Amino acid sequence: MSFSDFLKTNTVYLDGGMGTLLQERGLKAGEQPERWNITHAQAIVEIHKAYFDAGSNVVCTNTFGANALKFSEAELDEIVKAALTNAKRAREQSVSPQEKFIALDIGPSGKLLRPYGDLDFEDAVSLFAKTVKLGVQYGAELILIETMNDSYETKAALLAAKENCELPVLVSNAYGEDGKLMTGATPAAMVAMLEGMGAAAIGANCSLGPKQLRGVAEELLANASVPVILKPNAGLPKAVDGKTTFDVTAEEFAEELVALMEKGVRLVGGCCGTTPKYIRTLTQRTKGFAPLLVTDKNLTVVSSYTHAVAFGASPVLIGERINPTGKKRFKQALKEGDIDYILSEGVSQQEKGAHILDVNVGLPDIDEPQTLQTVVCELQAVVDLPLQIDTSDAAAMERALRRYNGKAMINSVSGKKESMEAVLPLVKKYGGVVVALTLDEDGIPENAEGRVAIAEKILQAAARYGIAKKDIVFDTLAMAISADTKAAQTTLTALNRIKKELGCHTSLGVSNISFGLPCRDAVNATFFALALENGLSAAIMNPYSAEMTKTYRTYKALKNLDENCAEYIGAAASFAVAETVSQATAQAVQEDFRSELGRAIVKGFKDKTGALTKALLKSTPPLAVVNDEIIPALDRVGEGFEKKTVYLPQLLMSAEAAKNAFEEIKAHMAISGGGAAKKAAFVIATVQGDIHDIGKNIVKLLLENYGFDVVDLGKDVPPERVVEATVCRRAPLVGLSALMTTTVPAMEETIRLLRSRAPWCKIVVGGAVLTQEYADRIGADFYAKDAMETVRYAERMTE
Repeated sequence: MSFSDFLKTNTVYLDGGMGTLLQERGLKAGEQPERWNITHAQAIVEIHKAYFDAGSNVVCTNTFGANALKFSEAELDEIVKAALTNAKRAREQSVSPQEKFIALDIGPSGKLLRPYGDLDFEDAVSLFAKTVKLGVQYGAELILIETMNDSYETKAALLAAKENCELPVLVSNAYGEDGKLMTGATPAAMVAMLEGMGAAAIGANCSLGPKQLRGVAEELLANASVPVILKPNAGLPKAVDGKTTFDVTAEEFAEELVALMEKGVRLVGGCCGTTPKYIRTLTQRTKGFAPLLVTDKNLTVVSSYTHAVAFGASPVLIGERINPTGKKRFKQALKEGDIDYILSEGVSQQEKGAHILDVNVGLPDIDEPQTLQTVVCELQAVVDLPLQIDTSDAAAMERALRRYNGKAMINSVSGKKESMEAVLPLVKKYGGVVVALTLDEDGIPENAEGRVAIAEKILQAAARYGIAKKDIVFDTLAMAISADTKAAQTTLTALNRIKKELGCHTSLGVSNISFGLPCRDAVNATFFALALENGLSAAIMNPYSAEMTKTYRTYKALKNLDENCAEYIGAAASFAVAETVSQATAQAVQEDFRSELGRAIVKGFKDKTGALTKALLKSTPPLAVVNDEIIPALDRVGEGFEKKTVYLPQLLMSAEAAKNAFEEIKAHMAISGGGAAKKAAFVIATVQGDIHDIGKNIVKLLLENYGFDVVDLGKDVPPERVVEATVCRRAPLVGLSALMTTTVPAMEETIRLLRSRAPWCKIVVGGAVLTQEYADRIGADFYAKDAMETVRYAERMTE
């Protein structure tokens, strides 16, 4: 039986932790666990066999960190080959009767992707592809991508797997205490993207115990139409008699998982701290358990790197301003490569309440594929709204979809054979909700019947590609009533029939209806209201239009979609003011920010901040710019991050913007003969044996912006080197980072040496596997849950 067939009707028992078991067998601090596939093959076989004997259906190879960043291509080949051989030997030796499969295990690269880090998306895809190809070559039967805490890296890994094998791919992410990924994605957002790309199962692992992951599991179950995975830790690590243990017993672990299995979780196992005993207890507790069938939730959803936007519950507003049609200034920005102007349009539309941003850069004088890719990448770095990729160029569409961090809306496909053959394969490969125009080779039908017939034809073609109708939104094409007075009624009739008869969602470019008429806003707003009453799901509209906003807010209040009319009341004050784009932007600067520079830093306009700082320095002393403009803006973003209203990508983009401002100040002071005084030296490192430097790099960027003299030793740093740097600089502060349980002993050894040879320094520790109790046990002075906590502590210690 294949794994895919087994998954359809069975509960799948996965294995448990590997790193803690290797430590028990003598894995040394700083030693790479993956090399044990070669040097301690029998130990690996024994662990795999113990999990099979405990009842695991799937054992994951010891390849969590096996990638070309850590190993040469030759050694990587040898490691993956040995890992698969060890798992096969374990299966052959196990006499337990259940179905048994072997998964190639793929963990994160340890790097952040651009623009937040230095790893390009395509380089990440290539990195994971190398491991995938080796896994396929040496006999893996499925792939498990796990412990990913960034949606963009998750997409790169899944894309690498889908492009290089036909195996089923399971994807599991590491969620924090707030129920989100490190970079901000909710479970619903991850379901939207991963399900759209064809993941066979989706879930959560690591970070927390089963009780703490209950909310995440329930959100996954509410949104996923594929099986849900849950692989929690055995609680949180703590120190008992000098040894690392976890605070959830096998019995407690099983009890929590059984409760979630009864709600529909289909693949269960363990992560850090779990052992074969945990799996055995779980399988014994659930003998004869009948798994719940997976149901199609029939949700039409798009997503960004933070959240999902669902169609149906409330009308969705799609901002139309990132489009050169009829916009002279926007055309100029595209031709001149003025990305900041385009980003400002996106940010302003978000501030005015748009839920999705349409992105169209089609001009005859530019390279549309390259420009669309660039604009999409830059936009998703400064706004967290889902994007609608709007182009008739299939090459441009693919480049944008490939780089998009989420599940995009795609505008558009039509009933033309050529269009369907070009666009539908892209929808299937990358996922997305595609806007389908009700026109074909014969043009736009004059009656509703013809448009509905084209919609049916598109649905049939999409089904042949494996695209469900929930991922198709129909545009029945608003035509100018100045040319045909029956046009509005035809559009509305077709829209209503598609909604009721075909059960599909709809979208319209509302403003087309008023072309050629005076007082267009009045016509648009009334037509918008009629369309909403006929079942319109989403409108491509101008978010600055007061009339359209009035209609939207009023409609929601009248349809009981606005509890206590709160949104209506909140927006009523602005109804009387008809704002232009420039007025809206100016008002946002005046009301919310001290200056345009502060706004640029908060919004992450890294290119713009340099020019604004340079201009400000002509009339303002450098120290005043730092203390009155830059630091307050950074504090504002930092406070939002601490309150969970701002997410890591926004924090990093603001920090990069501030960095550009500081570079201008340094250049100015060098010319004027001044010098910027640095705060205390701060030595930072990822400990020996750990190549994951995401957290360390984030801390470095923020500390530098707050004026600290950061000494970055890099990753996989021996304890002696940390001590030498600290003593050499007589640094009062040291920061140590570790992601993996197997590298925490190296952190403890580093602290021990620092206490002996640099007793004056304060030591900050952080990382996914650490807790306050564990930090106390290994002798740290401060445990930082995130980068901003490190900054705040450093400021307190150096006041």
